[in-house]
Amino acid sequence: MTFMEVNNLKKVYTPRLGSKGTEALSSVNFSVDKGEFVAIMGESGSGKTTLLNILSTLDNPTEGEVYLDGTPLSEIKDKSISRFRREQLGFVFQDFNLLDNFTIKDNILLPLVLARTSVDNMEKRIQPLAENLGIGALLDQYPYEVSGGQKQRAAVARALITEPKIVLADEPTGALDSKSSQSLLELFESIHQEGQTILMVTHSAQAASYSSRVLFIRDGRVYHEIYRGGQSNEKYTEKITQALLVSSSRGEYNED
Repeated sequence: MTFMEVNNLKKVYTPRLGSKGTEALSSVNFSVDKGEFVAIMGESGSGKTTLLNILSTLDNPTEGEVYLDGTPLSEIKDKSISRFRREQLGFVFQDFNLLDNFTIKDNILLPLVLARTSVDNMEKRIQPLAENLGIGALLDQYPYEVSGGQKQRAAVARALITEPKIVLADEPTGALDSKSSQSLLELFESIHQEGQTILMVTHSAQAASYSSRVLFIRDGRVYHEIYRGGQSNEKYTEKITQALLVSSSRGEYNED
């Protein structure tokens, strides 16, 4: 079932009056099914971050529309946009975005506090979630007292605590070592298997290999995609890497 629909998305940045605009996105079209785990890849400057900003309502397209569960994002009023992000979207960033003067528990609960959720409801949600993510024993500690991998797990818990319709992840393994990266990706794979929809921007073929589909962006357009299907991890990673190499050399991708 189509859950997110991106139709003819275009983004042009015009820095000042009279100057020529820079086209960051040009006629982007794709859809995401409910429960799908999609990775977005592309070279620096390809438009993937701009796309994620628009999907997360942090920026507006010049043309086109994004539908989330049938709702056009352009029709969400400014006064409702913060509530929409808080209730419908979960965010995971490269640099964690945790508040150092808040405990891990308070960081995770922050979206629910802002939503004025009852204390009883918050307590019911956080303990099983924290245990499931392997940070149940860390809730009273502060971000500076835990490892990078544990910080990112706390960030994932914060993203999931509101039971969002979709999790948007921007280079979530970028600040992690290889062991912590693998652990986080296995966590993403696990919550995806439980039915969570995930859209992840990444430069890493290894990270993308945990997704069910990879979209490749070049010059502001989606030009290729690869489905995992029944492929082994090795074969899937190999195809992702091949597609990246073809893109960097400006060639055309031909699948065997």
